Amino acid sequence: MAGVRDRTEDLKDTVRSVALSLEYDESKIASILASFIIRKPRQKSPFTKAALKTLESIEALDKFIVKHRKDYVERHRTTEQERDSIEHEVGVFIKTCKEQIDILQRRIKDEDKNGTSRPWLGIMVDNSQADIVAHRHGVVLILSERLHVVTAQFDQLRAKRFQEAVNRATPRRKPQKVSISHSTDASRSVRSEVREPDEFPPEPLRVQQQLLDDETQALQVELSNLLDAVQETETKMVEMSALNHLMSTHVLQQAQQIEFLYEQAVEATNNVEMGNKELTQAIDRNRSSRTFNMLFFFVLTFSVLFLHYYSS
Repeated sequence: MAGVRDRTEDLKDTVRSVALSLEYDESKIASILASFIIRKPRQKSPFTKAALKTLESIEALDKFIVKHRKDYVERHRTTEQERDSIEHEVGVFIKTCKEQIDILQRRIKDEDKNGTSRPWLGIMVDNSQADIVAHRHGVVLILSERLHVVTAQFDQLRAKRFQEAVNRATPRRKPQKVSISHSTDASRSVRSEVREPDEFPPEPLRVQQQLLDDETQALQVELSNLLDAVQETETKMVEMSALNHLMSTHVLQQAQQIEFLYEQAVEATNNVEMGNKELTQAIDRNRSSRTFNMLFFFVLTFSVLFLHYYSS
């Protein structure tokens, strides 16, 4: 580091001399020299602006979930309609964020296909297009992972809500059956008390009473089946929520594996390019050595002939 010297003043003197040769006035020269000290911020690309907007939407979703977490999980704080409203708003948030991420992915594909990506610092060098595309794919992957983390938190809250619903429905099942059986027994006892004064009721009344008993038993069976169906449906919803969370976790793992494979593919491409360069250099060296050998044998042959002629 001892040989390093600051050449900033030399650069300023060169810029000033070039500006004077171009007949710039002093104010313009001063503004050019001031740009060395106070740099103007780089203008953000449309992709960067859209990515930042998507990140803001994801952070807003995270804040919304944290703000309404207790209202959604604790049953005594809000009603079922309010909890459904919270879930609906979160679903709209998630759908909007996914649409924005899909738009970014389509923009990457379109710009890669058309070759309209802006190079870094406006300078086009080798593989700059591939580097820009890889960088943007990484940005989209980071946004997807961030959205997955936020949605996983809400999936846990949703699983708690469904489990609470199952726990509320399960203990109420047997008392309902008992109450139905008690009501059936009470109706039968009332009908038996009504029949006691008349020991020999007419036949149509007996048939009607039998029909009422059959309908009551059918309703009891139907209610029991409905309760079983509701409990089974709630259990399946909890299982579906858990499977959805598991699937999203596997998708995230696959995304990480794809990113690792992409990095390996880029590294392999660089190795192949370096190998091609080495092969080209080896071919050039072989060609030059062949030329040298031919020249050497030509000179040697000429020297032998010359000596033979001189000796004779």
